[in-house]
Amino acid sequence: MFQLLSILFGCVMDAASNSVWIESALGAIKAFAFVCDIITYPVYLLLQRPWQKRQMSRRVKAKPVNIDGKSITFRSVQGPQTVHSKMLANGIDTMEKMLLYVVEQFKKKRCLGTREILAEEDEIQPNGRVFKKYVLGEYKWKTYEEVNMLASHFGKGLRELGHQPKQNIVIFAETRAEWMVAAHGCFKQNIPVVTIYATLGEDAIAHGINETEVNIVITTYDLLPKFKNILKDTPKVQTLIYMEDQLKKPDLDGFKKGTEIITFSSVIEKGKTSKISENSSPTKNDTAIIMYTSGSTGVPKGVILTHQNMTATMGSFSDSVQIGEDNEDVFLGFLPLAHVFELLAESVCLLCGVSIGYSTPLTMIDSSSKIKRGTKGDASVLHPTCLTAVPLILDRIYKGVYDKVSKGSPFQKALFEFAFNYKKKWLKRGFSTPFVDRVIFSKTKQLMGGRLRLILTGGAPLSPDTHELIKICLCDTVIQGYGLTETCSCATVMDLHDRSNGRAGNPATVCDIRLIDWDEGNYRVSDKPFPRGEICIGGKNISPGYYKNAEKTKEDFFEDDGKRWFRTGDIGECHADGVFKIIDRKKDLVKLQAGEYVSLGKVESELKTCPVVENICVYGDSNKDYTVALVVPNPAQLQDLATKLGRDQNISFEKLCEDPAMEQSVLQQLQIHGKKCKLEKFEVPAAVKLCTEVWSPDMGLVTAAFKLKRKDIQERYQKDINRMYGVS
Repeated sequence: MFQLLSILFGCVMDAASNSVWIESALGAIKAFAFVCDIITYPVYLLLQRPWQKRQMSRRVKAKPVNIDGKSITFRSVQGPQTVHSKMLANGIDTMEKMLLYVVEQFKKKRCLGTREILAEEDEIQPNGRVFKKYVLGEYKWKTYEEVNMLASHFGKGLRELGHQPKQNIVIFAETRAEWMVAAHGCFKQNIPVVTIYATLGEDAIAHGINETEVNIVITTYDLLPKFKNILKDTPKVQTLIYMEDQLKKPDLDGFKKGTEIITFSSVIEKGKTSKISENSSPTKNDTAIIMYTSGSTGVPKGVILTHQNMTATMGSFSDSVQIGEDNEDVFLGFLPLAHVFELLAESVCLLCGVSIGYSTPLTMIDSSSKIKRGTKGDASVLHPTCLTAVPLILDRIYKGVYDKVSKGSPFQKALFEFAFNYKKKWLKRGFSTPFVDRVIFSKTKQLMGGRLRLILTGGAPLSPDTHELIKICLCDTVIQGYGLTETCSCATVMDLHDRSNGRAGNPATVCDIRLIDWDEGNYRVSDKPFPRGEICIGGKNISPGYYKNAEKTKEDFFEDDGKRWFRTGDIGECHADGVFKIIDRKKDLVKLQAGEYVSLGKVESELKTCPVVENICVYGDSNKDYTVALVVPNPAQLQDLATKLGRDQNISFEKLCEDPAMEQSVLQQLQIHGKKCKLEKFEVPAAVKLCTEVWSPDMGLVTAAFKLKRKDIQERYQKDINRMYGVS
């Protein structure tokens, strides 16, 4: 049957240049699919048991455990599963104990993998420009036993340098195997690790270093030059340890006198010959991490995370995802390890014996910007089965798919739409669609190596449209979670059997979720059909507080019912099956002149999936009856709109963004898309400003996790906001 289907597709593709043939060919495909459905339905019904899948998806996953007039507290109905139960039975409550435990289980198994860089060569582009590209080899692996040995040596090497237990140390580095080795070396010696995003500006980096009073910073070859400027503002830093580049040696001229600069490998060598016989083991209440959040307001805050916070989250995550069970899972690591979500996801991989291969956005797929033509990207070599992603990345994939489809032939567009809707229909009924997957969606799945079966996403709400497209085109299982740095990334996680889109999941097994009335925003637990309110999270995963910031700690954290709780500022609703949806945020709510409330974050989340939008910030003035938007447009989509308006193709991107007619055209696209997303008329911006700058953490307009810094954006574009509101 598969061969017959392939022949049919080949025939219709040959005939698809004629519009009449397109309709006829598509009709033939639909008829063929209908016949196949009738013939194969009884077989698939018995093999796939869709009724069981639907039943598992609809089952209740959390129940109220405490109700009063102003709040409801929910708890998962699931208890600790196999891996979590073993952690509890073996008393694993520190990161040191966790690594020792998994090394005993997976000694010789592949643990951390780094791809070999063979050379960096010039590549001439079609336009004559020359770019540096990598020629890459295979992945080189360290076993669990080797990683544990390297971590032990590194930790002892730090002690040989004079670093003491409970004395803070900074890791300021991109995601790579050495990052994890360094962190676990510190954990073994009870040295708190201060994590700072590699994308933060120099002032924020200096703030984190100075506040934690560190004298050793662990960084990388690529980031080392940043410290030529930073060191003058960080007087206590005496030593820089850098992770080496595979090809290049650093230029050490121009650094502050008296600063010792040594290689990562030399610290390991010091540890090998160290006379320190035992580790300075931490307790569960000792600080493991001080993680600097790139907050959307003010200077970064250092969130204290204990060993118990981390092991509790790891146990909970292992209850929610089934990885490592067949010993063939491979995780693709590329998000910042300085982000709590990636750090805990990779820690769960270690806990479950899953191999982690490291990558970067510049080398991930065959078409990535640093991959030499003819060389395979990391995913094509690693063939990962699971990875983490933030909604921003998945939104870009969403737009990339539709951009490619829109540029295809009329038949290709019609075929994709049919296949997409066909699979969507059968997925909702509980069936998988192997033929359509193999014929239509196999190419998109090959982009990530062809084996991807699980994507974990968090950091911000995921648009239902994006969630659905990724499940259909790229990976069948997309699990959305919700958490914050202050909760060690743990709060809610989607159940593996939950077939819905756009929801954040049920309470994790180590914490309770409480909804509390927020009268100002008209969100109450008495709301129908679902209770709504501010989300508070309580459990063993909750941080002790902010580093050297008792006032903010007292404001955001509290004790109740024998638990530590955190006030998130997010607004959620709990559905009948115990699953939560994030619907608003206190700081994002604006009341317009006519009394309507607009959730800026919700509107942005929907409009970000509009093809012409690369990024967007919606602004609302309480003295006006409409919102406005600052839009970073997608250059290719903007050029397509310009062509339709008859603009010269040689006009620069900057000039197009200044054109009032282009602003109106983009505004029309937003209004059409907003209507499609079922936004209210008053929620859709009534005016736009097209911004030529790509908002990045270095500019200070977005956080390192690419969340909008509204106040900074407003200050930068205040004149444009005034113009859109007609204010002189």
